[in-house]
Amino acid sequence: MLTEFIQEVKPAIDAELRLAVTHPEFRSYPGLETILRYHLGLNGNGGEATDQGKRIRPLLVLLAGYAVSGNWQPAIPSAAAVELLHNFSLIHDDIEDKSEIRRGRETVWKKWGIPLAINAGDALYTLSYDELNKLCKTVNENAAYRSTQVLIDTCLHLTGGQHLDISFEKQHILSIDSYWDMISGKTAALISACLLLGAIAGNASVGSEKSLADFGRFLGLSFQVLDDWLGIWGETQKTGKSSASDLVLGKKTLPILYGVERGGRFAQRWIKGPIESNEVPELTDILIDEGAQAFTEAQAERLTEQALRSLKAAGCKNKGEEMLNELALSLLKREK
Repeated sequence: MLTEFIQEVKPAIDAELRLAVTHPEFRSYPGLETILRYHLGLNGNGGEATDQGKRIRPLLVLLAGYAVSGNWQPAIPSAAAVELLHNFSLIHDDIEDKSEIRRGRETVWKKWGIPLAINAGDALYTLSYDELNKLCKTVNENAAYRSTQVLIDTCLHLTGGQHLDISFEKQHILSIDSYWDMISGKTAALISACLLLGAIAGNASVGSEKSLADFGRFLGLSFQVLDDWLGIWGETQKTGKSSASDLVLGKKTLPILYGVERGGRFAQRWIKGPIESNEVPELTDILIDEGAQAFTEAQAERLTEQALRSLKAAGCKNKGEEMLNELALSLLKREK
């Protein structure tokens, strides 16, 4: 059922994104649309699926809209808006992280340079708000106004979370409380906004809006915690990421921070400075012995249960709830 829904809505999402980046104002500025289409994976007739990412965020918007109203079409502007906003943040993240590859291709800054990449990200940010104006026609003016406020609040959380993430790079010791603040802004805020925007477009009740927003927030938190787990214990062949990278790069992930707070053998090695690749197997085992793996798994399970309870509390009466549940579990059951 979810697969069929995705097949139905994805062409509409891509069509709206393509329409957004062919904004008439860009006719006077040759080359800008080319950069935006490249980053969004919209080159050619349909773009390459591997270049586009999974479009999870717009899908969540449309599923929420469908779950509360039985109709996903009015939420298309909101779905496009969150994907544009997400990709604005990715362009800027790649610059800040000095990442040269995304989705198997050169990042925008690597291909066109940092100044044009920053500018392209700013264009996507602006287009996201232009999309929300279309809600005046697909829903009503109040929905457009409220959705704009949601996106503003979300941008503040996104940039706040990114600020913490960058700032924490210079802090060798960090509390777990600070970690929750960081991922609440950097990861969970936009996922929560997706569900809330879909609910607004579907004219949901106040109670359903809150429950769906809570579902998105807990889903985002759980997703990040599981990503942290995979960053240490995931199998590279299955996850596509090196399990050594988080330790070697000194990332402030949940299992690492837990190990540091325990003050045991892992913490004693951590405070001495950068970890070498050949130390990773031993330190991974130490984290297991000191309870970091079990703690991380318990947190992911707790957050997942909270997410699914919130979804149930939204009181959706159609197959939308079932599909949201299915999508959430598929996101949270990545290969370990």
